Amino acid sequence: MTAHTSPAPAGRRGRRPGTSTTRQAVLHAARARFATDGFTATTIRRVAADAGVDASLVMQFFGSKNELFAAVMSIPADALTGFSAAFEGPDEGLGERVVRAFIEIWEGDARSAEPLMAMLRGAIVNERANEQLRAFLQERLLVDAIASRAVDEATLRAGIVSSMLVGLMVGRGVVGVPTLTGAERETLITLVGPAVQSVLVPPPAPENGRPGR
Repeated sequence: MTAHTSPAPAGRRGRRPGTSTTRQAVLHAARARFATDGFTATTIRRVAADAGVDASLVMQFFGSKNELFAAVMSIPADALTGFSAAFEGPDEGLGERVVRAFIEIWEGDARSAEPLMAMLRGAIVNERANEQLRAFLQERLLVDAIASRAVDEATLRAGIVSSMLVGLMVGRGVVGVPTLTGAERETLITLVGPAVQSVLVPPPAPENGRPGR
């Protein structure tokens, strides 16, 4: 007697259900892991474990750790709203408004803070991440905003302010300089704001041969 064998079910065609959700879970896990451990210490295996998936699936989605990092650095569009708003209004107090907005982006909502911190940690050891960070800060954050004020040497001013603000966040969020980590946010704004102000707002042109005030 020959046993009856049922035909194998036809394979399901089309996109697997839940793929988009799984990919987002991997991105969320990677964002948190890069922000916590930095680029070098983060591994595909650790990200996969955090997301509850196989490492092979992470590789299927992104191909490599570098590509995963690039995807993680996608910043929510609304994250820049507060920073852009800092450049609105009078020149007076501009430096403090910019410093306040910058710190709030990096230390506020985790949707923005985590990818930015991941970017900052990665930039220290990875040239690709370094290039992404420079482009993000100088082009997306500062050049457009400063250029809208029609000041001379906008790109140079953007680079100087970028260096100042990034240095602040490296000391406060990566290196952990005690005096910075222990400082109140308003204290930092009060101290750093005037320095940023001097770069963003050039002094008025001298009149009658006298230096501007």
